[in-house]
Amino acid sequence: MNFFNLFTRSGDKISAFGAVISAMGCSMCFPAIASLGGAMGMGFLAQWEGLFVNTLLPAFAWLALVINALGYFAHKQWLRSLAGMVGPTLLLLSLYPLFEYSWSTYVTYSALILMVVVAIVDLIYPASKRCNDKNCTI
Repeated sequence: MNFFNLFTRSGDKISAFGAVISAMGCSMCFPAIASLGGAMGMGFLAQWEGLFVNTLLPAFAWLALVINALGYFAHKQWLRSLAGMVGPTLLLLSLYPLFEYSWSTYVTYSALILMVVVAIVDLIYPASKRCNDKNCTI
């Protein structure tokens, strides 16, 4: 496994995990996931909630978006890359342009769940390049 494949494979999982941990730190924004984090002993994260929501959550979402886009070049499966890019895109949309709407919290939770599900599916069924450079279909 070369560096590029390792980078795209591990980066997706790290960014999904980081986004969930960042959401656990903001009890005011995400009460359901913050209560889960509190039950797991992560209540101390509340003191950094501004940093988590304003900086880390979008950073992990951008990281997941870029890594899944780059993952296409490693395995040439556009559907898999698209599935990995939907969650971070929804998360970024719910944090910035859709934040003023009351239903944006549901979009945020859905995006986080989708990011984790895609990361777990990628662990179970890892991507592999299914074509050569001349003939490439999914």
